[in-house]
Amino acid sequence: MRVAVAVGVSTPPVATMRSSCTRRIVAVSYRFVSMHMAAAPLSRTLSTESVAARLTSAGLLRTKGLIGANWTDARDGKTMPVYNPSTGEVIADVPFMGSKDTEDAISSAYDAFPAWSKLTATERSQLLRKWYDLLMANKEEIGQLITLEQGKPLKEAIGEVNYGASFIEYFAEEAKRIYGDIIPPTLNDRRILVLKQPIGVIAAITPWNFPLAMITRKVGPALACGCTAVIKPSELTPFTALAAVELALQAGIPPVRFSSSYHGNLMQFNTSFVCITQVRKITFTGSTAVGKKLMAGAAGTVKKVSLELGGNAPCIIFDDADLDVAVKGTLGSKFRNSGQTCVCANRILVQDGIYDKFAAAFSKAVQILQVGDGFSEGASQGPLINDAAIEKGADVLLGGKRHSLGRTFYEPTVLGNISSDMIVSREEVFGPVAPLMRFKTEEEAISIANDTNAGLAAYIFTTNVQRSWRVTEALEYGLVGVNEGVISTEVAPFGGVKQSGLGREGSKYGMDEYLEMKYVCLGDMNRK
Repeated sequence: MRVAVAVGVSTPPVATMRSSCTRRIVAVSYRFVSMHMAAAPLSRTLSTESVAARLTSAGLLRTKGLIGANWTDARDGKTMPVYNPSTGEVIADVPFMGSKDTEDAISSAYDAFPAWSKLTATERSQLLRKWYDLLMANKEEIGQLITLEQGKPLKEAIGEVNYGASFIEYFAEEAKRIYGDIIPPTLNDRRILVLKQPIGVIAAITPWNFPLAMITRKVGPALACGCTAVIKPSELTPFTALAAVELALQAGIPPVRFSSSYHGNLMQFNTSFVCITQVRKITFTGSTAVGKKLMAGAAGTVKKVSLELGGNAPCIIFDDADLDVAVKGTLGSKFRNSGQTCVCANRILVQDGIYDKFAAAFSKAVQILQVGDGFSEGASQGPLINDAAIEKGADVLLGGKRHSLGRTFYEPTVLGNISSDMIVSREEVFGPVAPLMRFKTEEEAISIANDTNAGLAAYIFTTNVQRSWRVTEALEYGLVGVNEGVISTEVAPFGGVKQSGLGREGSKYGMDEYLEMKYVCLGDMNRK
């Protein structure tokens, strides 16, 4: 596998992608007294230094980028610090790589492509399976690494390892199912067939909120198809990417299949990725603004592009919903990863008849969420990745301010009396803020839900089967959860419509993003 992972960062990490982009935490003027949010006990909180030392001794805290077969520093020797968002402490420095490092990584992946693509599907499958086994064998350590650099609670981080590894397992199996086709000819001396072949070198640009899963969801199918990869992880969470690559090498995937882990100026990397013809495909998860720039840049060399961009997910609670199911599902959708996912419920639309009951039950459930360092026992809400802006908006039913723990810890917040013209309902929050909006009719809910340029995920809660079908078909979104708030899985296609992106990841459909289709016509087939 040629993974070129270059590591380094220059611009402020909040400026360029959703993976490194400031999100508004919409607090508001207080009309209700905010209720105290519990802090998780800190007695078992581990120090940055002790966790880093343990991971270093396990060989999983890599502090250099991998280009070809070499773990390397940046050409010019520049480095950048990576911080623990819970404490602000520096975990370690990584190379601050630039355009020349990127070009080296791309060349390395390009040179490795012929050999990797010529392996049999079974051989690639077996290597990917070994990588999956090693990820699972080291899931506690990888989970600790995710918590250390990203901040999410350890239990949730280990859950991400299970989720991320599932893509490697799934695509190890799908590697053996890349089928072509035979088409009945229109002339009796012809035979027509279709081949599917790997596209070539792919560039994967991934965010900080799922530092393992967003890599495996892209690199897994790419390697399974026979492509080689250059990975640009977020500068905020590079260590998880480097650890994943280390385990891939231990699995026997040749190092020249990756050019892995670039940490540097995102726009420098983007320029290299879009301009160098050796890169044939770009896959990106991040902000819509950066995705548009990548798409425009890729036009110059006509590269294939898949984009998973911003969301503005509606969560619609109808009068006939089961209240307990709706509260549980909305809680899972909204507050997973402290609200920092692209599919988090961003607008919670509640029908008049159930609004008061839902608001009370939901606020009660949110109130018991424990905020704390990800290594603290009982913590379910970690810090935000970095500081967010505080703006004015609507009524605060719960929370609405910085947590007593300080730094980037925020109280899980519930807002009431939200209108569709407020910023919180127009823009992706990417934080632990749940805005409640009233609606009267099914038609009104659909209209409000679709009134956005985004179209990634949506959720509805109803016990009416006919309504679930009507509303699902009317919603302009790539993913719809019905009576369920956590719907991502490796076996289903993930992706949006409108300005939420292009293409699909995961499932058998995710393989097609890394394949070219070739039509072959055999003539003179009647000769004896």
